[in-house]
Amino acid sequence: MDFYSSFRCISSHMKITIFIILTLCFYVGLSDRNPQYALTEVAEDDGNVEAFVENEQDPEDLEIFYPTQEWQVVKPGQAVPAGLHMRLNLQTGKNEAKLPDGQDGKDRPKQTHKSSTISDVYSTKELKEALAKFKGDEKLSPAEGKDYQQDIKQRFRPIEDLKKAFDDLNINVETDIEIMTKIINKFNSSSSTVEKVSALYDLEYYVHQVDNAQNLLKLGGLQLLINSLNSTDPLLIEHSAFVIGSALSSNPKVQIEAFEAGALQKLLVILAADQEVSVKKKTLYALSSMLRQFPYAQQRFMKLGGLQILKNFFKEKNVEPLYIRVITLLYDMIMEKMLLHKENNTGQYEQKYQQYNQINLLESIIEQGWCPIISDLLKLPENDAREKVLKTVMILIPHCRAEFLNDENLRTILNSLRKEYEGLAADELNSGEQDGYFSELLSLTISINDKLK
Repeated sequence: MDFYSSFRCISSHMKITIFIILTLCFYVGLSDRNPQYALTEVAEDDGNVEAFVENEQDPEDLEIFYPTQEWQVVKPGQAVPAGLHMRLNLQTGKNEAKLPDGQDGKDRPKQTHKSSTISDVYSTKELKEALAKFKGDEKLSPAEGKDYQQDIKQRFRPIEDLKKAFDDLNINVETDIEIMTKIINKFNSSSSTVEKVSALYDLEYYVHQVDNAQNLLKLGGLQLLINSLNSTDPLLIEHSAFVIGSALSSNPKVQIEAFEAGALQKLLVILAADQEVSVKKKTLYALSSMLRQFPYAQQRFMKLGGLQILKNFFKEKNVEPLYIRVITLLYDMIMEKMLLHKENNTGQYEQKYQQYNQINLLESIIEQGWCPIISDLLKLPENDAREKVLKTVMILIPHCRAEFLNDENLRTILNSLRKEYEGLAADELNSGEQDGYFSELLSLTISINDKLK
């Protein structure tokens, strides 16, 4: 059956549909060849080619789109002002824009270029030309130059005047070592205790820094302070020991120099003498700074009877503030030796091991009867003090077990502390605090009780 025979068999409605489709196909094919049938019409410039070239924008200005009454192609990257008519040319596939009907663009910036589409915006080319003019030989007239110089003089002060002003203010930035030198000279030259103490107070502020503490050695200040420990003035001894303690703290080089200068012996003499609590407090601070992490000094401390001197504090009156400081020092010295194995990967391990091995601190604590003295400190009301005593009791259990088991007072105190800390730990948990401070104290108290069963 041919095409026409088949066409007769189709219903009238189907025939109309096919006719419409064929008509549209014919129209689309015709529009591809004749612009008048295009869905969008591109306006052609009535001017000649030379006019178009003359009005063509600089490629460096293409980031800005300048609209007119005619449709123009919007190039990629161009900024299009708001309020324009936009369309997509289906024939070219490009975006186009123009001014709305009834607007002539007079309310927009005036045009200064030959092109009717460029507004008063400086192009890169114009900026280059402007910069070239700045670099040119354009000069001010004599009258203008004189006025300009006068204006500069009024607005700015000459450098000579500024220097003189700074000199008058006596502004001089000093380094720490320069300040320390002045303080030490003040200490040396003064005969007044008040002035000397004032100088020591200022000096203590600086020697906290490691470098400044070592500068104290270079300036001879450390030896001067050690000599001041021989003074008969308690106030001078107290503040000298305070500065020494701050300089020695975590500073091995200064620790060694102070040890070799005889500071350890002088500090022990002061602690053994009948001195005010404030003097012994600062002296104990200096002693602790010397002994920590310095096994050779600890060994010498034991030989000089330092442990016995500290034990005598507990026989004196009104020295309770020193009790916990003494226990903390002993705890730190014991833990240093116990934790030495963690440093076995360092180059100084063998030397430190031999030095610590010669310190029989735990044995001396047992021999001198420190065990009941330490456990009895659990009666103190401050939780911070109790914490330090509990930690010390814990590490002493293997060596003081017999004394602790025979101490009924210790077991009573431990049970009382357990009940107290159970309530405080419960309050912490109720407030949402996990592993709180009192929970740790409770755990420590329970551990001691378990080890003493």
